[in-house]
Amino acid sequence: MDAYKYIKGAIIDGRFEPGMRLGEESLAKELNLSRTPVREAIKQLEADGLVVPLKRGVSVRNFTTEDIRQIYDLRTLLEGYAASQAAIYRTEEDLERMEIANLHYEKAIHKCKASDLASIKEIVDVNQQFHEVIVGAAKNAHIHFHLSKVVVVPIVYRSFYWYNQFQLQQSLEFHKIILQAIRHQEPERARIAMHEHIYQGRDHVLRHLENIKHNHPQEEEE
Repeated sequence: MDAYKYIKGAIIDGRFEPGMRLGEESLAKELNLSRTPVREAIKQLEADGLVVPLKRGVSVRNFTTEDIRQIYDLRTLLEGYAASQAAIYRTEEDLERMEIANLHYEKAIHKCKASDLASIKEIVDVNQQFHEVIVGAAKNAHIHFHLSKVVVVPIVYRSFYWYNQFQLQQSLEFHKIILQAIRHQEPERARIAMHEHIYQGRDHVLRHLENIKHNHPQEEEE
């Protein structure tokens, strides 16, 4: 049992909810492991920004509205730049990989069932593949390093959980526009399309959180 993968997966799919305290001893018992690999996993998760330290143990990070705005703003800058660079430096192999990833994304969308965790996870995974191919096509390892610190998986995961079929289709159309701009080596068009794509996701998350806040006004953001 890989402690890091298990805990991260539980945070992503909501089994470990925001604000939940995670203790080394209880996790070690749950995973039937010693405390050492659990301690190392928690250190990595803290570096990933998925947990925050307490006086004893850690808790699952709770992202505020401002956190989400800032994360998406940074992601937009980085991925927009990556798309523009991919339009300049992409190879035929890069384009083929983008096409394949986007076809998998389209298939995952068409067979997606509302609120089905397995199908949503598949959408998240193939969407991430498409974006990673674009970053790789930019031929700049520094972009990948910084994006790994910005793309917070639970936010991405929950955003897809809240999408309906129309919104998923909109996301797919943005992918097609981005891919076309990269294929035709139009860096500015690729950058703008990526900006719009990511801001679409940001606005969707913020609208959903605003609805929750409106319907449950007693719940304050931490």
